[in-house]
Amino acid sequence: MKKRVHREGCSFSPREIIRKEYEIVETLSRDYNIKSLCKVMNVSRSGYYKWLDRKGTINNYKKNRIALTEKIKNIHKHHSTYGYRSIAQNIRNKTGWVFSDNLCHKVCKSLNIRSKARKTYIPRGEESITYPNIVNGNFNPSRPFEVVVSDTTIIYCRGKSYDWTYYIDVYNNEIISYDIQLSKHGNGVNNHFNACKKFLEEKIKRGYKDLETTFHTDQGSIYSSKAFNKLHENYTIKRSMSRAGTPTDNPVIESLNGWIKNELYKDFKIYLAEDINIEINAYINYFNTKRLAYSLKYKTPVQYRTEQGFK
Repeated sequence: MKKRVHREGCSFSPREIIRKEYEIVETLSRDYNIKSLCKVMNVSRSGYYKWLDRKGTINNYKKNRIALTEKIKNIHKHHSTYGYRSIAQNIRNKTGWVFSDNLCHKVCKSLNIRSKARKTYIPRGEESITYPNIVNGNFNPSRPFEVVVSDTTIIYCRGKSYDWTYYIDVYNNEIISYDIQLSKHGNGVNNHFNACKKFLEEKIKRGYKDLETTFHTDQGSIYSSKAFNKLHENYTIKRSMSRAGTPTDNPVIESLNGWIKNELYKDFKIYLAEDINIEINAYINYFNTKRLAYSLKYKTPVQYRTEQGFK
């Protein structure tokens, strides 16, 4: 059989040309003998029959691409805050499939899927006179309870607002303590004190009472109060505060705060919760034991901590 030479300027590849020839044979086969048509078209008769058998079927690459697309759509439906890297790693962990983040990005782009996240900018302010910023951007602890950060945010649920104060261990971004109270006069103090007490209890329980902890917060009135600071004076706590109105001084809690609230509203539908305490507990369990973190090499906070040999 004569060898085909691909001509310069031809818009079709050799494979596409052969497919076109097979299509011509198929069209003319209603009126002419297939053997004769293949001879005239200079194509293999066995190759033509193989092409007929394959026609209309989906090859493995397309099958895998379709399966991956469905997985991505399903994860985005339940976790619209996930970026393509988190989506890819979740699929790899659950299925064992081997594919690149780049492929996941391409599929997400074709589906017009983007992570739903908010970004804000607030200018820098003045440093606290009570407690200077001793962390000064060094958020790279070598063990649990070396640097702990805290913040309070508002959660809306069924027409009511709640103050949620929580503590995060910077070592592995684990939520180690929290308290949530209905937003009303007097509850803010209880909210902060309860969360702090739980944090101190956890520090003792995990065996870190005598090891120094740098506790970094913003300059909120309760965090700055004498009563609040007296609460932890016997627990080897060193205080540190961000400059006024400068969330970039506490990037761990501020960045996670945005992700956490997005997930609570978009993925967990916290605004529909019958019992907000139950939902917050469920979310914290998910955050600490199921949510894969890019900064922890796609491990959960608890998994990362235990694999490093810490309690």
